[in-house]
Amino acid sequence: MKHRILMSLLVISSVLVSCQDKKGDNHNVNVIDVKESSAGLQFNQDVNTMLKKQLEYGKPSFDNPYQYSEKDLEVTAPILSQLLLDNGYKTIGNEEFNNKVKQIFNRIIDKNSASKFLYINFIDKCDKGLNYTPNNAENNGMFVVKNQNFITDLYPLPAIIDYQKAYTETAQEENSASKTYKDANGNEVKKYLWKDTSNLKEQRKKNIQTLIARNLYLFNDNKAQYKWLTLNDSYFMDALVKTFGYTQDPDLLRWVVERSKFDKKDPSDYGKLFWIKDCDESVRLHANTFKVLQKLYLPNDSSENRFILDNIKSYLEYLENNDNPESKVLTETEKVKIMANLAYFAEQYKYNPSYNDGTKMMGRLRFFLGNSSRDILQKNNYFNLPKFKEWWDNADYDEYFVEECEYNGTCGPDNQPMNITEWRKQHPKK
Repeated sequence: MKHRILMSLLVISSVLVSCQDKKGDNHNVNVIDVKESSAGLQFNQDVNTMLKKQLEYGKPSFDNPYQYSEKDLEVTAPILSQLLLDNGYKTIGNEEFNNKVKQIFNRIIDKNSASKFLYINFIDKCDKGLNYTPNNAENNGMFVVKNQNFITDLYPLPAIIDYQKAYTETAQEENSASKTYKDANGNEVKKYLWKDTSNLKEQRKKNIQTLIARNLYLFNDNKAQYKWLTLNDSYFMDALVKTFGYTQDPDLLRWVVERSKFDKKDPSDYGKLFWIKDCDESVRLHANTFKVLQKLYLPNDSSENRFILDNIKSYLEYLENNDNPESKVLTETEKVKIMANLAYFAEQYKYNPSYNDGTKMMGRLRFFLGNSSRDILQKNNYFNLPKFKEWWDNADYDEYFVEECEYNGTCGPDNQPMNITEWRKQHPKK
């Protein structure tokens, strides 16, 4: 019965995937060996011309007047592609690549578009404009390179090639470059030259490692890269699930779930495990999250996973408040559906004696939902969750208890709630 309940948790189709532990502890996860590559070492006039411009203005900063453009990425793309190929990346066909981009980032590559690139915005996933600004505190995104079929950040040339070795004359010119410039108001502003970057070699290596690991992991299904990415590129890995709703990799999803706790300072973050509002205004519920949670939530567990239902309870309490941001982007039906699935998942443990569960989640849901929300439940056949109606009806006493003892705060030494036998005498089953 437990298995049938799990499979019916959500009314979205999903394929049951294996959650075998593939942590790959035998790998040296702190290092990705970058193989020697000819990329960027052979002189190229287009590269040289672009390099001169980038060196003249120095490292990107808020004050740096240099405007990166499509041309910057066009020049670096062949270098990045060669770096990938030399480090084992197998370029997949257009159709397979396009399908993976849709599955992972929920973006469609328009075959009729003349643009060579697609921009994936990590701050505003629905902003599809091309943003040729290197990542900083206000910009975070990456490019999909069409036809060459890989993804990359926008890297300045000095951040990916040893320009002092491959373009010696241009590098010499940097030695005489001014370290200041005048801004639009005539003020003298300091600029930072690439040659003065003390850890440039290490930065360059990390950029190349990140490029290789992301592409091998996502498009070549190379699981050896997974552990390195979770340790060294955690923002990216977390965003795959929480920003873009990619839950098809059970190892990744488990990693994100286990590091996510309900936090009053950022309550919306926990909800990203369970649902996402797509750019077409539709809401996706993450059935795979509940599958992972059921594997993690075990009786008599002393790990942090023992707080899973507490985290769900806190998020359910947060979500019912109509003053939260979610209430501005969700319809009432969408909100009720999310809350119903959360309560339904948790309520199964009330009926499993191995857990001694006292969260009374369905009773809380009854307390939270007003008449219009209850009508939505009924009109939608309780979202086709097979035991929902039975558990809902059985939770009438729990509704009384949480209202009396938690949310209205009247319980105390001199005001004990009725036990279920006493209460049932006054409220017989209909």
